[in-house]
Amino acid sequence: MIRLARLLIVVALLTLIPTTGGAADQGRYVSEPGAVLPERERVAPVNRILRERLEGLLPKLMREAGLDMWLVINREYAEDPVYLRLVPEPIFAARRTTMLVFFDRGPELGVERLTVSRYPLGGLYEAAWEGGDLTEQWRRLAEVIKERKPKRIGINKSRIWPVADGLTAALHEMLTDALGPKLSSRLVSAEDLAVRWLETRNETELESWPHVVSLARGVISEAFSNRVITPGVTTTDDVAWYIRQRFTDLTLPIWFQPSVNLQRPGVDCAVDSAFCGRTDVPIERGDVLHTDVGICYLRLCTDTQEMGYVLRMGETGPPAGLVKALAVGNRWQDILTGNYATGRTGNQILAATIQQAESEGIVSSTYTHPLGHFGHAPGPTIGMWDNQGPTPDRGDWKLHANTGYAIEGNVKVAVPEWDGQMVQIKLEQSAVFDGETVWYLAGRQTEWHLVE
Repeated sequence: MIRLARLLIVVALLTLIPTTGGAADQGRYVSEPGAVLPERERVAPVNRILRERLEGLLPKLMREAGLDMWLVINREYAEDPVYLRLVPEPIFAARRTTMLVFFDRGPELGVERLTVSRYPLGGLYEAAWEGGDLTEQWRRLAEVIKERKPKRIGINKSRIWPVADGLTAALHEMLTDALGPKLSSRLVSAEDLAVRWLETRNETELESWPHVVSLARGVISEAFSNRVITPGVTTTDDVAWYIRQRFTDLTLPIWFQPSVNLQRPGVDCAVDSAFCGRTDVPIERGDVLHTDVGICYLRLCTDTQEMGYVLRMGETGPPAGLVKALAVGNRWQDILTGNYATGRTGNQILAATIQQAESEGIVSSTYTHPLGHFGHAPGPTIGMWDNQGPTPDRGDWKLHANTGYAIEGNVKVAVPEWDGQMVQIKLEQSAVFDGETVWYLAGRQTEWHLVE
């Protein structure tokens, strides 16, 4: 029987249409509407994946974190970031005060999943109480906990991880009042569990994610073409808004405003950053283009940066200097991903990457981040654009298997055809570390997008 995730990928790929002049390394596709499931049809795969994660992944992670019980408590308008990744579609918010209780009954019985809330949450959670009285709700939560006698109760409270800090101060006070001193003394931070839950992908997600990334790459390929750009007329802002509208038309939510910028021979961005940052300048022949886009679909996010070149009259490809510059960018990617190893921290990977790149004469900057349920997901930070040294706390998080990353950074290379002027190659591709190697979810850019 074909797995649902594989079927989705097959159907989607059959609807992708090759473009002309795109980057010739996986992802040269235009994302036609048939490649994206209608909203109603997204519910089944999302909820199937959630059930698989709750049944197969959560018990392992709770034992890894040493927690007998995990409480996720939130209210409407102040939803816990983890809560929205624990409940099925089509739930968009907490209703009144919503309480989730996870209790590990051991390897044989598994993790019990309860809700102590006014409204039910479907078949994934058993209702331990349903009513409208808030005092009774807190009393019932305390009873549920006392009945199970947990030794370590995890709550989402963290100084380091915003995604693991979803329990508000008032709810924490109400929780301790309801539990009393003895049970309250067993409350501990669940930050390790929350981060591991959000950063770890299961098999079905790993099968589905390449399709999501290919959709994002396909729109970039389309935007960096003559279908969208007319040299001397179209501005970088026009292209950025085209990308945003295209994702809207495809019903693919973005998680940040797409951006497009240019570099031009004779204009040194290091000196004239104001010009290079303008969005109202028409794109000219000979310009180098860069875009940064990110979408979320089926609860999986992408983050992609790619480069384009506007051909001069008579050119059939970019100057040799630009071809070499992109190859240097690919080499930097190889250095970075080659330093990934289970158990290494983000800071260790960054230091090794910088040392190796410098030994090869590559001028680079690394600012790679985890990717998953969020665009900027929890996990090991591997450099920041404004800090190429160690990052406290989050940079010390260790690398785990089946986690996603935006392989992000840039290199600067002198271009002979630009009289030695430096070009900045800014790359970012969505990838997964499987415990041994890094693989790109929908390929990576190894050739320039060309505007003819």
